[in-house]
Amino acid sequence: MTTTPAAAPNRAPAIAKGDGSMVRVLVVDDEHSLTELLKMALKYEGWDVRTAADGMSAVKIAREFRPDAIVLDIMLPDFDGLEVLQRVRAEGTETPVLFLTAKDSLDDRIAGLTAGGDDYVTKPFSLEEVVARLRGLIRRSTLTLAQSKDPVLAVGDLTLDEDSYEVARGGELIELTATEFELLRFLMRNPRRVLSKAQILDRVWSYDFGGKESVVELYISYLRKKIDAGREPMIHTVRGAGYMIKAAG
Repeated sequence: MTTTPAAAPNRAPAIAKGDGSMVRVLVVDDEHSLTELLKMALKYEGWDVRTAADGMSAVKIAREFRPDAIVLDIMLPDFDGLEVLQRVRAEGTETPVLFLTAKDSLDDRIAGLTAGGDDYVTKPFSLEEVVARLRGLIRRSTLTLAQSKDPVLAVGDLTLDEDSYEVARGGELIELTATEFELLRFLMRNPRRVLSKAQILDRVWSYDFGGKESVVELYISYLRKKIDAGREPMIHTVRGAGYMIKAAG
């Protein structure tokens, strides 16, 4: 296992939580040298970092530490990272999760995302890449305050509050993961405008996900199940062009 921890570049502006406290990150991997490298890099960001070497410890620490983001290896000695995520999610947390794995097939990537992960990095990777991905996930979570003067976006009876992270349709609250929230926000900032898969990948994931546009289809389907289920649809596919959102009716 090799990483490429190059000399520290110019640091991006520090990220702090809305209340000014330190960001908390849990790193889960059974390779001690790797967790130590990641811990060093994340502490350099000014974040509070804990580590775990197996699934059972990860679940226990997540419950006590209440991390703001989790870096999670899929292959662990007791039970795998997908099971860790399932147990953490079962306790009602939507903490953003960045999967680490040596596997590099599309099926494995989709499995991690389908399980509720928010992003995916394959080994070997650079520490700078992991930090950048985490910063993106944290920015999209509830940790940072929205800069918009009016934090509430509205399309028809669908509302999204960028400050409180609350989404509701017809007054009924809808629970979204960090990535689902960012995708919906991008759509709602561009009502009645067709957005291509490439535009969505660039804006929501900030990279092309290895050119695998199927991840957009996957997350659009997630949103439809939560936003449109049992209601008149608002999220529409424009064949050959992309997706758009518009008020029902």
